[in-house]
Amino acid sequence: MPRRAFAIAAHPDDIEFVMAGTLLRLRAAGYEIHYMNVANGCCGSSTHDAAATVALRRAEAMQACELVGAVFHESLTNDLEIFYDKPLLSRLAAIVREVAPRIVLTHAPADYMEDHMNASRLAVTAAFARGMPNFPVDPPTPTFDDPVTIYHAQPHGNRDALWQPVRPGIFVDVTGVLNEKTAMLIMHQSQKQWLDESQGFDSYLEAMRELSREVGRMSGRFEYAEGWRKHSHLGFCGPDDDPLVTALPAELVVVDTNGT
Repeated sequence: MPRRAFAIAAHPDDIEFVMAGTLLRLRAAGYEIHYMNVANGCCGSSTHDAAATVALRRAEAMQACELVGAVFHESLTNDLEIFYDKPLLSRLAAIVREVAPRIVLTHAPADYMEDHMNASRLAVTAAFARGMPNFPVDPPTPTFDDPVTIYHAQPHGNRDALWQPVRPGIFVDVTGVLNEKTAMLIMHQSQKQWLDESQGFDSYLEAMRELSREVGRMSGRFEYAEGWRKHSHLGFCGPDDDPLVTALPAELVVVDTNGT
């Protein structure tokens, strides 16, 4: 069975902002990479109605996946409707069982919006329930017992919801794949105007680069980086398991034991 890395984010373009460079590094290390936005992006437009926005953003996300050879997984709900509830958890848990990832990449536990935090909680519990036959999933899907290690990305702005700085414990150099990461984000053309209007981005591409530059500065080594914090191993993997770090060449990773 191939080693698989599964990026589970809230909305179309979230993966590109804080996870895509690491996915690309894992792809180069021999991992099969999977890509999922829990919400469909329906609220991400001021000019199109919800149905048209969903279709547009799905197409953009699929183009980003095709660009880098990632496996695309359909969204499960609308924007602002990522709730930590049993129906949504049952559906996501079925997908996690189907993918059987070794690595799960997801949002920070504390971020600026509830969709991100709830997507993170759902991803964690879906992975925790991977081997529990008495937890019903939708649709019914066989369990798997292999270890899975969860890594939380940096929150937006590299700060939590109270705007306190968050320092990662693992830095992945994305300088050499920044062009591919940027090309993936360019696929989300519908978001240029929306992010300018809704969040004050002068340029969504430059905003992504600046966030990566800031993490690179934190690393003390890389020009551009993505940051990660490893979830507790309890119920997921061995205490010393760190497949993200061990998969990548040493020159592409900095481990900082002072991460928050």
